[in-house]
Amino acid sequence: MSAEVQIFIDGDACPVKDEIYRVAVRHGVPAVLVSNSYIRMPDHALLSRQIVTDGFDAADDWIAERAHAKSVVITADILLADRCLKAGAKVIGTTGKPFTDDSIGAAVATRAILADLRVGIAETGTPRAGGPAPFTKADRSRFLSALDDALVKLKRLP
Repeated sequence: MSAEVQIFIDGDACPVKDEIYRVAVRHGVPAVLVSNSYIRMPDHALLSRQIVTDGFDAADDWIAERAHAKSVVITADILLADRCLKAGAKVIGTTGKPFTDDSIGAAVATRAILADLRVGIAETGTPRAGGPAPFTKADRSRFLSALDDALVKLKRLP
């Protein structure tokens, strides 16, 4: 028996939860919101929540342990994306950019470099400029298109 198509949402700080709920219901695909605390969501049979302990990476561990070839994982967390890709899942960032086997290595390396820079900045006291780019309408539109495409493809699989 093959696994059913399913969406796993890394819920803490996810800016596209409402969009995911709408797409999941439209496609008839179950979606699980995973977080460290209660997050309000619509009451629908296809939508559920999983509250995990506040332990380090507890939400990531829960998702990675359940990710499979017919699941879509929504996360901005590069290391979680890497784990889920290794499990065969489709992974989409919250801005709609997919994580792929071809792109994840560079993303992990860039993350490590930026982490090292943050440590250096913290040690020297040099102020940090910037941060993540603001979430835009184009990001939201790209996300909706990427999620819809991923679900259509997965629903065609045996």
